[in-house]
Amino acid sequence: MRRNTLDRPGPARQHEPAQAAAAIADAGASSDSPVESTATTPAVIATSHLRRTLLGLDTVAALFAWVLALAAEPSFRQQPLRLVGVAATATAVTLLVFRSKELYLSRVCAVRSVEVGRLLYACAMSGALFLVAEAVALDAAHVRTAASGAVVTFLVAALLRGIFSRSVSSARGRGKFSRPIVVVASGRDGGALVDLLSSHPELGYRVAGVVSPADLPLSEVDGPWLGAHTLDVVRAAGANGVVIAASGVPSGTLNRLVRTLTAANVHVQLSVGLVGIDSRRLRSVPLAHEPFLYLERPVLSSWQVLLKRALDVAIGTVALLATAPLLALIAAAIWLQDRGPVLYRSERIGEDGKPFTMYKFRTMTIDADTRLAELAHSNARTGPLFKAAHDPRVTRAGRFLRAASLDELPQLWNVLRGSMSLVGPRPALAREVAEFDLELSTSRHSVRPGITGLWQMEARDNPSFSAYRRLDIFYVENWSMWLDLAILGGTAQSVAVRAVVGCLRALRDKSPSPALQDSPAPTSFILE
Repeated sequence: MRRNTLDRPGPARQHEPAQAAAAIADAGASSDSPVESTATTPAVIATSHLRRTLLGLDTVAALFAWVLALAAEPSFRQQPLRLVGVAATATAVTLLVFRSKELYLSRVCAVRSVEVGRLLYACAMSGALFLVAEAVALDAAHVRTAASGAVVTFLVAALLRGIFSRSVSSARGRGKFSRPIVVVASGRDGGALVDLLSSHPELGYRVAGVVSPADLPLSEVDGPWLGAHTLDVVRAAGANGVVIAASGVPSGTLNRLVRTLTAANVHVQLSVGLVGIDSRRLRSVPLAHEPFLYLERPVLSSWQVLLKRALDVAIGTVALLATAPLLALIAAAIWLQDRGPVLYRSERIGEDGKPFTMYKFRTMTIDADTRLAELAHSNARTGPLFKAAHDPRVTRAGRFLRAASLDELPQLWNVLRGSMSLVGPRPALAREVAEFDLELSTSRHSVRPGITGLWQMEARDNPSFSAYRRLDIFYVENWSMWLDLAILGGTAQSVAVRAVVGCLRALRDKSPSPALQDSPAPTSFILE
């Protein structure tokens, strides 16, 4: 239902992260902007605070990692002052590398696969720089020290950033740290853009209003229509940016509007209407001095396909052997709880649309399948997906296994057999596939399903089927080994963060402190 207030928060619906829209926050607010309120708006102040907090967390991670790595070397351990000096220098260099990889920009931090990928690259680069500097300055190179510093920096920084991101998302879901954004839109594309922006409170964007160009009617846009005078609306709303659905605005109107806004120092972001295309495939290729975008076609070399399978087999084998004692303990815990089967077998649809049997540790009661119908009213998902918010069928052991993602471990056997991959779209049930549209089915059936994937990492708790659909199609369309590695790293980060947050929640629940008990977010203390 359309509301006519300028300060309404975005609706609670969820979609996948809007990376392009997040770039608005990176521009900041000009002190001489005619939109006077943007320079001192609480959202701008909060953004600076969040960046300082993130910088502080990275400093702690890097300093801890380099001190730990250097202390392992006798030559440094015997000279504490030298150790501290070298660690401080290595930390400073690491933070500069982080900054060079834009790890303090919201458009990077808003998308976990991008953030983790760049974080991995930045840590590797800092380790390489340490190695080179040490070889030049001391005529010696401690490869173990450089590697340890880089690896520990990544692990600790990823964990702290994950907790930080979860905390910020929780706070933004409650309306904190939000930036007002004005959308210029007309037609279906405008409606989709408004929906995408306002459905992500965790990104910190609040759609303050929708403006329709004077010579175009506004149709099918769910948002407060504020008239046609865009610059006046931006000033009145205290917005610090404008997002324009360029595909729905005629060229002449678009050019006049962009020139007016940029002349007034308003930050402008254009949506070109492309969906499911990785931004790295776009190149700015002007023609006759006019802005054009060149779209590179996705190219998958045969060596990448072979490397993906080799990685599946190698990691799957090592993981099964390494977790064998844990698998035995989990199996015993499940059996002792109700003397029921340890494994849950489920028929899923895999590559080329062929069914296969997927294995998981059983986390529900023995009669769970027969009780599904009685829970239909409590479905927290949209579309063909099903998930009950508080499913009574989940056992006590099952709640722990799900929280730690340990119930997925038997799927490593599916990976070794070739019916699944480590990374890919979520294995779908036959009844779910029956409701998929042709584009989604075609995309998903062209690759093996995965234990983890882009949707699981970016939008696991997102109830929207639209997010599920778009992220699956995006993965298939833009797959690469680097994306797979980023997803694996992001999944490890997510599991670690859930474990830490779970411990914090348990401690909070046991604590008599009213401040902690009343806090709606288990880790919100990071932001206060």
